[in-house]
Amino acid sequence: MFRTALRNVLAHKARLLMTVLAVMLGVAFVSGTLVFADTLSNAFRNQSAKSYDDVAVAVTSYADSEDPKAEPGVSRKTLDEIAALDGVAAAYGRVAGFAGVADPGGKLIGVGWSNKGSNFAPGKDGKDPAYAFTKGSGPVRDDQVALDVDSAAKGEYQVGDRVRVATNGPVKEYTLSGVFTTEDGAVNAGGSLVLFDTAVAQKQYLAPGYFQDVTVTAAPGASDTKILDAVKPLLPESAEAETGQALADKQAKQIEEGLGSLKQVLLGFAGIALFVGIFLISNTFTMLVAQRTKEIALMRAVGASRRQVTRSVLAEAALVGLVASLVGFALGVALAVGLRSGMAAFDMKIPDGPLILSATPVVAAVAVGVLITMFAAWLPGRRAAKIPPVAAMNSVHAAATTKSLVLRNSVGSAVTALGAAGIVLGASTGGSGGRMYIGAGAFFALIGVIILIPLLSRPVIALVRPLLVGPFGVAGKLAGQNAVRNPRRTGATASALAIGLTLVTGLSVLGVTVGTAIDKMTTDNIKADYMVSMANGGDLDQSALRALEKADGVSAVSPQQNAYFQLAGDDFVSVSAVTPGDITKVLNVDVVAGDIAALAKGQIAVAEKTAKKKGWKPGDSVAVTFSDKKKGALKVGAVYQNSEFLSPVLVDTKVVNAHEAKPSIQQIFVKTDGGQSAAGEKALINALGDNPAMTVMDRQDIRNEFGGAINTLLNIMYGLLAMALIIAVLGVVNTLAMSVFERQQEIGMLRAIGLDRRRVKRMVRLEAVVISVFGALVGIGLGAFLGWAIGKTLADQIPGYTLVLPWDRIGIFLVLAGLVGVLAALWPARNAARLNMLNAIKTE
Repeated sequence: MFRTALRNVLAHKARLLMTVLAVMLGVAFVSGTLVFADTLSNAFRNQSAKSYDDVAVAVTSYADSEDPKAEPGVSRKTLDEIAALDGVAAAYGRVAGFAGVADPGGKLIGVGWSNKGSNFAPGKDGKDPAYAFTKGSGPVRDDQVALDVDSAAKGEYQVGDRVRVATNGPVKEYTLSGVFTTEDGAVNAGGSLVLFDTAVAQKQYLAPGYFQDVTVTAAPGASDTKILDAVKPLLPESAEAETGQALADKQAKQIEEGLGSLKQVLLGFAGIALFVGIFLISNTFTMLVAQRTKEIALMRAVGASRRQVTRSVLAEAALVGLVASLVGFALGVALAVGLRSGMAAFDMKIPDGPLILSATPVVAAVAVGVLITMFAAWLPGRRAAKIPPVAAMNSVHAAATTKSLVLRNSVGSAVTALGAAGIVLGASTGGSGGRMYIGAGAFFALIGVIILIPLLSRPVIALVRPLLVGPFGVAGKLAGQNAVRNPRRTGATASALAIGLTLVTGLSVLGVTVGTAIDKMTTDNIKADYMVSMANGGDLDQSALRALEKADGVSAVSPQQNAYFQLAGDDFVSVSAVTPGDITKVLNVDVVAGDIAALAKGQIAVAEKTAKKKGWKPGDSVAVTFSDKKKGALKVGAVYQNSEFLSPVLVDTKVVNAHEAKPSIQQIFVKTDGGQSAAGEKALINALGDNPAMTVMDRQDIRNEFGGAINTLLNIMYGLLAMALIIAVLGVVNTLAMSVFERQQEIGMLRAIGLDRRRVKRMVRLEAVVISVFGALVGIGLGAFLGWAIGKTLADQIPGYTLVLPWDRIGIFLVLAGLVGVLAALWPARNAARLNMLNAIKTE
């Protein structure tokens, strides 16, 4: 039986090619993900270990910046005491924060969140072991900086050049003292690193004379543990110390966890691709077995048992799966290498390191490929083994019994109903719990629809059949009949496309609905012409606010300044500090009671929900504790409708600034005379000192800022689902090719009675289009249902949420499905048209 299986594989190489491709792509996705994750993990782990190679003890400060009495970090005195300990070779104090460098065009080098500034901390030898200078030296004066080698190259800076450096305050110019290489994670992420003199960095990021972190190196032969025990008593309560090895291990674990999440997401999409591939494999083996019905019957007649026949089909599948797994693993390794190179192309550096080929990806590739193929082939093999020898010898095609069809449809209906009930239950429950119900319901609904899809094929295709007969004549009529001749085959082919388009449509409905709600929320709430923020998402300096208030053509300016009040009973409430009078010109504030002008009198305005919850109304006095622990009482001057752009409490910036050493300004909204204009935007940029670290967004940019992430996420999801759709296309190609082979006599007879080659090709193409569009309709319907259900669980969190069906995208999906059918039919249609009619119609 094994020899028979091997012979069948070799005899049907072309027909098994699509199955090999489907398994190969799925395995490549799995193995590529595992190899890529292992390679990244090893590279980052080695980088982390290398950065702590010479570190005996690392000290980290977690000082409370809101407590004026607390030390802001590790003092210079403590640093000197640590350096004087027995066994300590040197101690280096570090401070860090945001710093951006402008390129020759004035644009920020890097991506904002990965732009970093720190201090140059030379030892007794004048060198800082964290940085290796390739040109010049470290900054030792307050007007000097050093740059990492990549940022210097991007900015075309040479030692001695003047460099514009931006923090959250005004842009300043420094002289470039040196260029260095580093293993710093910010630089490896595509950002930049600016080194300042220590005194400058301390003033910039913390406080004069204090450090955020300290790294301690050990003298030869000294014990890291003993140094750690000696360092701990010297530290303030807000600091903790660990050995360098312990910290390296902790970072390695964090890297593993972070990459583990990425690995799970990618493997999830690989699983979807393999799930789609199951239908292609099952369909292929079903048709191959059907073509060998008489051969199998003869084997049964000469003594082969049912079990042997099943095992023969499974052995055939195992051979196919093994070949596909080996090729898929090789492709996966190439994919991992490509991903690594691709990240480098987007300025996301990966630390140097070898490609890691562990046993896990190899075993996973072979196991997944072989087991998936055997699983998909098991049912066709079992079905073939159950055919009685006499019946098989009398008929090439064994029709499904009425009993089996009734059982299939009954089971499919029950499973679909169970899934639909779960989805509806989840939609009505809401929240994360509701989404769990929807996930389980979606699984059962998808399985149920797949079981029922042969039953659905007849009525759905019957609706479109008249559209084929009119324009396409006999070829269209034959295509419609062929599409429903074998409902199981049609259903299995359409299922692959249905699964892919269910996910794509569900994501589209959800994404477009949420995006529309966010966009509406933005346009309904923002009246400002511009919004100013930091490129790294950090706080703006008050100097930016003052500069914008003085800018030409500005009619209103208000910050979105974050703060909090502590109420009686240790209850905290979030506060937005704003500019009275101007806030209503830049944001919509719908007052329901009182007068918003009361903000200028030092009173507060309260959101409606908060007012009801606390029982506050205009005129009430509220006892609060400010961030500096001072107590006071504020009067409620107004109540306004809840807004996503405003905190539950509004207050004048003057009230908050009296109790804050460093205000937290996230955004500044600006209204200009005459609305948006190029001149107005340029005036704001000039007022900010042409600061590359600050972004000035117009109304469209603001909409993109809040809603653009949805489209970005959708595009990523579409890309990851592309593998499943490619496999679905292969399924259509394979089904048509084997269907043409099965119908050689029929096609030969049609040619003999006058159907020319052009109409034969048209018949096969139309059949492919009908099957593809049928699968697309099923997937779009189920996907829209899922998108609606998941959206219902988010409705309470998104004001103005209303279901939006993206008809334009749905139309594109249907057109693409039809195009898939046309492309998939090219090869089978060509083969059908080239059949020799005399050879095709001859009897055996």
